[in-house]
Amino acid sequence: YINNSIYILTRSFNLKLDPHSQSHCGAAQSYFKPASREGKSTLAPVNRATCEVHRATTKECAAGDLAAAYNSRGQIRYLRVDFTEAMEDYTEAIGVDPRFEIPFYNRGLIHYRLGFFEEAKRDFQQVLKINPDFEEAKVSLLQTLQDQQHRMTRGY
Repeated sequence: YINNSIYILTRSFNLKLDPHSQSHCGAAQSYFKPASREGKSTLAPVNRATCEVHRATTKECAAGDLAAAYNSRGQIRYLRVDFTEAMEDYTEAIGVDPRFEIPFYNRGLIHYRLGFFEEAKRDFQQVLKINPDFEEAKVSLLQTLQDQQHRMTRGY
């Protein structure tokens, strides 16, 4: 794992990493965040590599880190109006950490925007199961239900 991680990180960001240095985990994360803002396609592999280095040094890797990486890449793809790939990333994030409500919310927004009200409703309801105080999800669920009802009333 370490050699693969170092290879990915050094190729992606021209870094020199020592697989036995825990401080390199923080350095990798600091490079990871600017890359995600630039929309680099290396986002998930870099975060996986960071996790592998972290796992090698601490014997664990938080699923939340990988889920956050997928969610961040999904946001970049959403902003580029690449909804299919954004939904794939949100779904990956959910698969990694099903208690992370943000990817459910983000995926629900895309479902809503595409007119898939039933799927949007399920995602927003899941958000509220995880975090009942998520106000934006409450508003989005209400709007989804209203639009779904309006569609049924109009017969399309």
